[in-house]
Amino acid sequence: MTDKKTLLRSLSGEALDTPPVWLMRQAGRYLPEYRETRAEAGDFLSLCYNSDLAAEVTLQPIRRYGFDAAIMFADILLLPDALGADVWFVTGEGPRLSTITDAGGLAKMKGKDDIHDHMAPIYETLRILTRELPKETTLIGFAGAPWTVATYMIAGRGTPDQAPAHKLRQSDPATFDALMDLLTESTIEYLSMQVQAGAEVIKIFDSWAGSLKGDAFTKYALEPAKRIITELKRRHPGIPVIAFPREAGDAYVGFAKAVGADCLAIDTKVDVTWAATHLQPDSCVQGNLDPKHMITGGQALVDETRRIVDAFKGGPHIFNLGHGITPEADPDNVHLLLETIRG
Repeated sequence: MTDKKTLLRSLSGEALDTPPVWLMRQAGRYLPEYRETRAEAGDFLSLCYNSDLAAEVTLQPIRRYGFDAAIMFADILLLPDALGADVWFVTGEGPRLSTITDAGGLAKMKGKDDIHDHMAPIYETLRILTRELPKETTLIGFAGAPWTVATYMIAGRGTPDQAPAHKLRQSDPATFDALMDLLTESTIEYLSMQVQAGAEVIKIFDSWAGSLKGDAFTKYALEPAKRIITELKRRHPGIPVIAFPREAGDAYVGFAKAVGADCLAIDTKVDVTWAATHLQPDSCVQGNLDPKHMITGGQALVDETRRIVDAFKGGPHIFNLGHGITPEADPDNVHLLLETIRG
């Protein structure tokens, strides 16, 4: 196995002396070269749909830092865009979408098999990256989990507590469940095409999973993830999948095994000693440095990085943040992080 890419070795269950490392949102506004390319594209969505420029910004942090993995540059809200929702981004505020609040709105959406022409530039980005990435770098494709994507489609924007989505699932469960089914089936088709285009690993981001509790977590976070992963692995045997039900708390326990994920990404609230005991026996663990350390740096960054690496050294581990790197991050602190991990 020593000739395998380091990230794939960790995902196959191998404990490495030095964990592979990549960062969520590693291609982003903290890098001056990204800001230049974004300006060239004109706006965020234009950047996502310009295959050459999206590949360029994916490659930028690889050139600068030599991460063990590259995650294609895209956004979880491209899927509702492909399904027929209106999607746009407001500078400094984030995404906006036309809303689905009843069966009539849902009926206007396209079907799962009608997304691929719209998504063709994303698949082309992956094909470019398969040619351009260094041979030791793993290519990650991704999508948002159905629950998280649904929260944006129902509210029309990000919300602090996902209240509009919770309200719809309680007041009109038929419409809500139909939306979840559409997103689940569409996500399968989207991710399957990503694998065909060259993605070596898939990550499923359920950024708002933590607002689901009890049976609702099982029905709307766990079960859709299981459906997606089961079908992906049926179509593409051996494809590794990273699941990220952010802020799941105690519901992290057993999640990877239940859904069939090869790796469980954890957020910054998870104690690493607890995670090594309760999560790592089931799967590789990814995480979970607080992104604030990428702003402040210094000895605190070094100490916390070493603490995380030491906690997970007994099993398979991918070093990452507990959430995405922020625009305020200092690029020099990423160098410090890598020096600390790699010695």
